[in-house]
Amino acid sequence: MTRSTAFFVNGGAGRHLCSIPAFENYEKENPDDDFIIVCEGGMDMYKGHPTLHRRAYDNWHKGLFEEKIKDRNCVSTEPYRVWEYYNQKASLAQAFDIQINNKGVRNLTVPNVHLSTDETVTGMDVVHEVKEKTGKNKTIVFQPFGRGTQPIGPSGKHLVDMGGRSFSQMDAIKIVKKLQRKYSVIVMAEFPINWEEAGCTDKVAQPEGMPLRNWVGVINAADGFLGCDSVGQHFSYMLKIPSVAVVGSTFPENVSYDDNDYFQVLDLGGKRRRYDPIRLTFDEEIQRSHDGIMTMADKALDEIIKELELVMNKGAKNGK
Repeated sequence: MTRSTAFFVNGGAGRHLCSIPAFENYEKENPDDDFIIVCEGGMDMYKGHPTLHRRAYDNWHKGLFEEKIKDRNCVSTEPYRVWEYYNQKASLAQAFDIQINNKGVRNLTVPNVHLSTDETVTGMDVVHEVKEKTGKNKTIVFQPFGRGTQPIGPSGKHLVDMGGRSFSQMDAIKIVKKLQRKYSVIVMAEFPINWEEAGCTDKVAQPEGMPLRNWVGVINAADGFLGCDSVGQHFSYMLKIPSVAVVGSTFPENVSYDDNDYFQVLDLGGKRRRYDPIRLTFDEEIQRSHDGIMTMADKALDEIIKELELVMNKGAKNGK
């Protein structure tokens, strides 16, 4: 008798989201496998999915081992350990598909988060309230920091991403000030910033403690998105929200999407960037070589705003 499979997925929401096309393919191609997904980073991204929700379990689910895992084969997924991924031949979603389905690099559907009505309405309410308070009729969601960002220093006010994936704190403040000239701004960030002390003239909305799925609703209701290599860009691409994603130490072939009328990738890494083999080995020299790779001159910041306005104009023409 062939045993079914328990797939383990770790890491943040972006990784879980990017695994969805691979699991959809596995479900179609292995109809006799009553597989489950053990979510070591939370099962939020699978909630509401018509078939995967019932297969997904938080790893702390009561009785999970005895009732679900014990009679299944365990498979630990790690897309960063796929050859095509660390040689820039595959995206994160494709690496999951290679590891789970073993069919090589192939085109995949766009992963989708199935929002509930209350998650959609909550997002609309947040955006509407921000527009009312600022008096501006268009809203940008800005995600300046990835998961590698940490507060440092005695006061904890300095936010630093040693991995080179995030905007610098000073650049994030400058971008918000530039965006505020025309738009209301909602900052998607884990760490609070005193925007008034930073010199922002308009109120900057930065909801604290908002569930990640409600952030999907907010991005869905917004007019545009600007972010770094983090989960927000996956949400905005999925939702076809006019967006600009800025990458530095990570390769766009791995972590982002192809440019189109509503989505643009701005690559700051260039020839300075080297592949950082995280989850394979720790290479301090490579990490240090990326220090400051996302720091920009004012001209570059202006170019980012210009690109965002271009995709927003294209998106408006296409009904986005």
